[in-house]
Amino acid sequence: MTMSQPQSYEILLVPKFTEGPVEAPKAKGASEAPESADAGDARSVGAPIRSAVVEATGETGASGYPRYAGEGMVADIDPATHTVEALLVDGAELDLGLSVRLSERTADG
Repeated sequence: MTMSQPQSYEILLVPKFTEGPVEAPKAKGASEAPESADAGDARSVGAPIRSAVVEATGETGASGYPRYAGEGMVADIDPATHTVEALLVDGAELDLGLSVRLSERTADG
């Protein structure tokens, strides 16, 4: 049985010092939850400074991994490990001080 590659991912650019999962932006009008005892925990980091949904192009990038593109970003992503192997943002390499988080997109969103 062969596994198919994901057809799209969401790429999140976050400050390099950020560790742990990225906090999703809150829906407009959502109420703020009271701060918990874990408010200083590394898992509760800020929102990404930029995001993009990238879709499979059917091409293989210079890194040898499938290429995904969309919303100004082009990425070579290893589908087995969900690792971004190469990334261009608006045609340029990723700025120092930024890192990438990756989220697989499902067919329903």
